[in-house]
Amino acid sequence: MIGRVLGRGSNPAGLLYYLYGKGKTCRHVSPHLVAGWRHPAWLEPPARPGGGRDFRYLTALLTQPLALAGDRAPDKPVWHCAVRAAPGDPDLGDGAWMRIAEEIMHRTGLSRRGEEGRGVRWVAVHHGSNHIHIVAVLARQDGRRAALHNDYYRIGEALRDMEAEYGLVAVARSDRTAARRPGRAEAEKAGRTQRAEAPRVTLQRHAATAAAAAGSEAEFFGLLEQAGLRVRLRRSTRDPGQVTGYAIALDDDKNPDGEPVWYGGGKLAADLSLPKLRARWDPARAGSGPRPGPAAAWDHAAAAAAAASGQLDPGQPGPDAGDIAWAAADVLRAAAAVLGSPALRLAADAYDRAARPPWGRLPPPSPAGIQLRATARLIAAVAHASRDRPLAHLTFLIRMIALIEAVAELRQAQQHLAQALAAQAAARQLRAATAPGPARPGQAPSASRLAAADFPAGPPARLPPPQPGARPARPAPPARRRPRGPGP
Repeated sequence: MIGRVLGRGSNPAGLLYYLYGKGKTCRHVSPHLVAGWRHPAWLEPPARPGGGRDFRYLTALLTQPLALAGDRAPDKPVWHCAVRAAPGDPDLGDGAWMRIAEEIMHRTGLSRRGEEGRGVRWVAVHHGSNHIHIVAVLARQDGRRAALHNDYYRIGEALRDMEAEYGLVAVARSDRTAARRPGRAEAEKAGRTQRAEAPRVTLQRHAATAAAAAGSEAEFFGLLEQAGLRVRLRRSTRDPGQVTGYAIALDDDKNPDGEPVWYGGGKLAADLSLPKLRARWDPARAGSGPRPGPAAAWDHAAAAAAAASGQLDPGQPGPDAGDIAWAAADVLRAAAAVLGSPALRLAADAYDRAARPPWGRLPPPSPAGIQLRATARLIAAVAHASRDRPLAHLTFLIRMIALIEAVAELRQAQQHLAQALAAQAAARQLRAATAPGPARPGQAPSASRLAAADFPAGPPARLPPPQPGARPARPAPPARRRPRGPGP
C-alpha cells in the first residue's frame, strides 16, 4: 500500500466537494464515507434533490474545534492524505478501509484509539479505484494543539503492518536511506541546459567518490578540487579556525544572478555531511598494515570482498553486517572511478541506498568494514597501474557480485525492502559489467570474453564428494559427425 500526504489547506468544504465530485485524474465512483471520528453513517453528507450532496452539516462539525482553538489554530488546518492499494492487491471492502484509516490516525497521533472525543475530527472518503482520502482538521477537541511529527513515516509504519495483517503486496517504505532527489525546478533546469542529469546528482557522485578515496578531511577536499568542483568551507562563528561544514558547486551551474549554486554535503546525502565523513575517517576505522604493490591491488580487493561476503549471514546478521554493507559502497565507487566503467558507475549509484544505514544511524566499526574502506583507498591510489591484468578486474567484480547479493539478502531479512531492491539492482548492473560483449574487428579479447570462452555456462558448481565404492560415471560416446560434402 502507498500512502501520501497531499498537503495542507484551509477549506475543508472545497476538498470534500472535490472528493465527492467526478474527479480529474481518475473517475470517482460511488463516493461515500468509510471511517471518521464518529461512525460514518452519522456523518455521511445527505443528498440534495438535484443529486448533489449537502456538506454544510459535516463541515460545521469538522471546523468546530477551530473556534475553540482561536488564535492557536494553524493557518492551514486541513490535512489531506491519500492511501492506495498496490496494483496486485484485491479490492478492499469498507471494513478493511475503516481499519486502515483508523490505524493511520492512531499512528500519526492525530486521533488515538480511546480518545476519539479528544483528538482531531476527521473522515475518510472512498470513491473507487481501491483507495481512500483522509481529511482531518488540525484542531483537537480538547483544546490542546494538534501536533504532527514525521507523519509521512508514521503512515508508512501503519501501512506496513496493514499489509502483513491483510496479506497485501509489501511496498518499499521510506527509511531516510535515499539520497535527496532533484526537485522539479532542478530537473527542468537540467533539461533547459541540456545536461544529462541534474547538478545535484553529479555533485553527490563526486562527493561519494572522493569520500571513498580519501583517508582524511584535507585529502577529501583536495580530491573535490582535483575533480574540478568549487569547494566552500563553513567555519564556526566562535572559532574561525574550526570547519563545521562544506558546500560544493559546479563551475557552469549558475543562478539567475550569475553566482554558483551551492549544495551542502548533508543536503546531497545523509552520510555526506562533514560530521558523518569525519566518523568514517576516524582512526578507529582506518585500515592498517603494509600496502600491497600495484600489481596485487585487484587481488587484494577481491580477497577483501570475498572475506566480507563470507561474514554476512542473512539468517543471523551479526553486529558487523551494517558496517560491511556501508563500506562496500566505497569499494564500488573507487573501482568505478579507476576503471572508468559506465556500468560500474550505474552499479555504484544503484547500490548507494542499500549501503546507507537506515534513519541516518552510523553502524559501529567492524574489522571487515575497516578492511573494505582501506581497500577502496588502495584501489584509488594504485590500481590504475595494474590495468594490464584484466582477469584480475574480472575476479574482483565476481567477488563484488557475491558481496552485493549477500547484502541484498541481508536487507531482505531485515525487512528493508527499498534497500534490498537497490542492492539487487546493483548486482544486475555488476553482472552487466562482466557480461561478454561482441568484439569489434581487430579488437583484443577482453577479460569478460576470455572468461566466457573458458566457462560458457558460468563457473562449474561444486560437486558433492564421491560416495565410498561408487564408480565414476562413464562419459557418453561422442556423437558421430556427418561427413561434409554434397548429398546423394
